[in-house]
Amino acid sequence: MARRTKEEAQETRNRLLDAAEVLFQAQGVSQTSLQQIAHQAGATRGAIYWHFKDKAALFNAMMERVRLPLEDEVAKAVLGANVGPMDDVEYQMVEALKLMTTDMQVRRVFEIATHKVEYTHDMESVQQRHLAARNTCVIDFEKAMVAGARRARKRLPIPAAAAAQGLHALISGLIQNWLLDPAAFDLVATGRQTFRVYLEGLGFDRPVASAG
Repeated sequence: MARRTKEEAQETRNRLLDAAEVLFQAQGVSQTSLQQIAHQAGATRGAIYWHFKDKAALFNAMMERVRLPLEDEVAKAVLGANVGPMDDVEYQMVEALKLMTTDMQVRRVFEIATHKVEYTHDMESVQQRHLAARNTCVIDFEKAMVAGARRARKRLPIPAAAAAQGLHALISGLIQNWLLDPAAFDLVATGRQTFRVYLEGLGFDRPVASAG
């Protein structure tokens, strides 16, 4: 009985998060009330407060259900590859863009996080989460660039910290603009091309790109 009760509670939590995703994407975070989310999920307002402290906590829980590309893939690149650090960064970021175009939940949640949320006082914890993810990604880029330059015995034309900020702006900008109009350009192909040109501009030798 206790196990069933726990399973039912988890099912309710998942329904609330599913409902939040749908409503946040459709009408924005600030325009979505907890009552609307409860109604969409077929639950009570009390059920929301049983699982989540407030809307910000619900939002962050929604984000935790998916691993966003800029949080997950770069960490893999820094942690362990038998190829050069920048080869791994380039590969992992292209894979992240592929995930963005093929996994609808990742795409939906990332769209909410970039276009559907306002950083009001009540959503401060959400802003802090976004900043922490951004800072971690930039730091990982910087570490990879320092390691890559050292391995290649080259000196970067600009400080690694600045180069890392630029790479992050390139990637996040591509994703944000693609989400505005996915038909405007091929995210994966454009990303692959621009990553390569950017890294070559920093002095990293890139292998010859294959056709397609």
